[in-house]
Amino acid sequence: MINSVRNTVLSILNKNNYGYISPSDFNLFAKQAQMDIFEDYFYQYNYQLLKENARQSGTGYADIKKGYEEVIEVFSETKYLTNSTNNTFFLPAQIYTGDDYYLINKVLGYQTTAATGTVTTVTAGQLVDTNVNFQSLGVQVGDIVFNYRPTAPTFATVTNVVNATTLDLSSGIFDNVLDLGASYAVFKPKQNELEKVTLSKITMLNNSMLTAPNRLFPAYSQEGGLLTAYPSDLTEGILCQYIRYPKDPKWTYVQLTNGEPSFDSSQSDYQDFELPNDDEPSLIMKILQYAGMSIREIQAVQFGQAQDQEDSQEEK
Repeated sequence: MINSVRNTVLSILNKNNYGYISPSDFNLFAKQAQMDIFEDYFYQYNYQLLKENARQSGTGYADIKKGYEEVIEVFSETKYLTNSTNNTFFLPAQIYTGDDYYLINKVLGYQTTAATGTVTTVTAGQLVDTNVNFQSLGVQVGDIVFNYRPTAPTFATVTNVVNATTLDLSSGIFDNVLDLGASYAVFKPKQNELEKVTLSKITMLNNSMLTAPNRLFPAYSQEGGLLTAYPSDLTEGILCQYIRYPKDPKWTYVQLTNGEPSFDSSQSDYQDFELPNDDEPSLIMKILQYAGMSIREIQAVQFGQAQDQEDSQEEK
């Protein structure tokens, strides 16, 4: 879609001799336009909720709210968080989860820890720890095993309890010789959702025997780039479902052909828009506004704004 958007923008600008925008400028404008539309999804979703509550919204194909839900869920990610220290975890970020979060929808934690320890023997497709007895600890098929690596924890499912010290796993998360001595944890598959608590209330809750978070009713708070889980023994296995930011679009090209760059989607840094196809007109109009400001053509800005407003009115 990104090449179609760029060609249309250049066609509108060149038709009226407004000027030309370079690929680097286009990529900057495309990033801002995509972000504008992405953030507008949440406002539009709220607007449709209000209409639904006022019984002014339809059902079936007329259920606009459902459409916004599906578009927003395209950006949903569910990943385990990397432990920082004790019961604090790093929030989703490029270095830990591969993407930054826009908002956190829910946080889950395992209710029961079956076993913890360190790997004593590296065997393909297995977890071996001669210092524990998995059978006496109640480890069963279907339990979740974590390997705590420095940045991104890896996990697998127990497929067979071979003996007291050896488990067969669904994937080889301990196959590397560097995993010798690696820390692990085994959890029962049942998870509970952690309730978000503000920093102003968490101290009061922890000081009360009646309201203190526990494994059955856990909680979490956020501060800076960290998430703190409660109770304090929740030191591993925290799963986060969040809405990430869209990836920055990038129109890539090869060497100039007759003075013009030639579109090339095979390059490693190529990134198309992550928005649905029906947002292409909105992208074009928003990029036109940025381009018009760049080349100091108020008519291009006004044209983009007028079309953008017309589309917004039609959607309402």
